[in-house]
Amino acid sequence: MNRHFSVSRWLGIVGKEFTQLKRDRLTFAMIVGIPVLQLILFGFAINSDPKHMPAAVRDADRSEFSRSILAGLSNSEYFDFVREAGDDAAIDRMLATGAVQFVITIPEGFSRALVRGERPALLVEADATDPSATGNAIAAVTALSQGALSRELTGPLAPLAVAPGAFEVRVHPRYNPEAITQYNVVPGLMGVILTMTMVLMTGLAITRETERGTMENLLATPANPLEVMTGKIVPYVLIGLIQVSIILLLARLIFRVPIHGRLDVLLVAVLLFIAANLTLGLTFSSLARNQLQAMQMTFFFFLPSILLSGFMFPFRGMPGWAQAIGECLPLTHFLRIVRGVLLKGNGLAEIAPQMWPIALFMAVVIAVGLRFFRRTLD
Repeated sequence: MNRHFSVSRWLGIVGKEFTQLKRDRLTFAMIVGIPVLQLILFGFAINSDPKHMPAAVRDADRSEFSRSILAGLSNSEYFDFVREAGDDAAIDRMLATGAVQFVITIPEGFSRALVRGERPALLVEADATDPSATGNAIAAVTALSQGALSRELTGPLAPLAVAPGAFEVRVHPRYNPEAITQYNVVPGLMGVILTMTMVLMTGLAITRETERGTMENLLATPANPLEVMTGKIVPYVLIGLIQVSIILLLARLIFRVPIHGRLDVLLVAVLLFIAANLTLGLTFSSLARNQLQAMQMTFFFFLPSILLSGFMFPFRGMPGWAQAIGECLPLTHFLRIVRGVLLKGNGLAEIAPQMWPIALFMAVVIAVGLRFFRRTLD
């Protein structure tokens, strides 16, 4: 054995490794893609002070004062008034489904009471499941609404502009009134953990059998691609359900996360989400040539999922293009489902708009996976 260090041999090994990397296109794409992806996401998409959040208005007064207040709130860029609320049931439904983040209610007789100096109340209801998404807007709403009437409160009404103000702003943060961060983060961790474990475990399934040589035995059976894929999924479904049970138990016992909704409703959504992630993992394993590539694909998917789903940063704080990408990710919709069921008490009717995108994602992934899995069999 030659114990002397040889520069020529060392250069040969270095050259071999560069040649190997050049041939491995996926690894090269990861080397370039991950830094670029992180830079773009953190530089442009991440914003801890979200603006243009959808809001509804219930203006029973319809006066010059109410229009000025709403115009002032809209000009602040925190609120985009996209709907009108007719009654309390409509308000509850819009906040429960996430159609709006805020509801501004100006009661009937507001302007009359204001002119009389009676300090009428303006109600601001907020979906506070994510305190970081609504915190800045809630903090600014009093100053914004009071400042909006500065032009109207002149002459005989000028004394009304003196503190404490011409009217009162009552903020009602719903679903998480104490702004406890764990109420938002802990349910979201259920989706993050399921995404990471389900995709990663199944992503290694077929590639592991190929590397160990057991794929030939599987190919000798009369099973078709759909039977093989679904057969590999079933054991991991049980693993996912065990993880969900552990997370729910610890969330309740340690973090005191409330569970207002029905667990059977949550179970339906969990099963669909697990199935979507498992089919994605199998598709990755069909595309990858080895376990390393399958793992690289998994983390390449996991990174935008955790950053663009609304788990780490407010979803509505991201620019439009980032939100469009986030809407394609199953984790985005599952986070809305699990937070809605646990914190808002949502039922199947409320979570249905978030269920079908996950089902559509799974159908597309299954079609892609079956196509490439047939190539693997050949």
